[in-house]
Amino acid sequence: MPAKKLKAFLDEKDIKYVVIKHSSAFTAQEIAASTHVSGKEFAKTVMIKIDGKMAMAVLPASFQVDFNLLQEIFGTRKVSLASEAEFKYFFPDCELGAMPPFGNLYDLGVYVSETMAEDKMIAFNAGTHTEMIKLEYKDFERLVQPRVFKFSWKTVSIPGDPSERWELDY
Repeated sequence: MPAKKLKAFLDEKDIKYVVIKHSSAFTAQEIAASTHVSGKEFAKTVMIKIDGKMAMAVLPASFQVDFNLLQEIFGTRKVSLASEAEFKYFFPDCELGAMPPFGNLYDLGVYVSETMAEDKMIAFNAGTHTEMIKLEYKDFERLVQPRVFKFSWKTVSIPGDPSERWELDY
């Protein structure tokens, strides 16, 4: 069952959404592949610390956070990845690492990669490692009111070249 707080919130706001059950998966890429959802449409929630304050970075499953860009965006000296030990208490109704990108339900700021905001739909962990929720991005944006920035990059393979290159999402 999806996180009770999230399900109650979506139902209360009369949001149309679909819960999709899948085999147990622990990475956003695995979930996207097993549910046949594009890696660009499946949102992974990365817990970050901005000068020690916890927040959510939401980006496509196939992308990575560019911490240098986030430091520039926030004009701060330190943006870093939070450890599970640091954030697990924020999400008592979720399995560790399966938190949905609804920071507003957990008193956390939410920052969405511009690439993620370009899609019509958004899919994400529903609080468990065996369920995801899919809904319209415009509903997610209206409910969460995230700040949208360019802060992620993707690994791109060059045809005929076994090496990889990194590419910013803008």
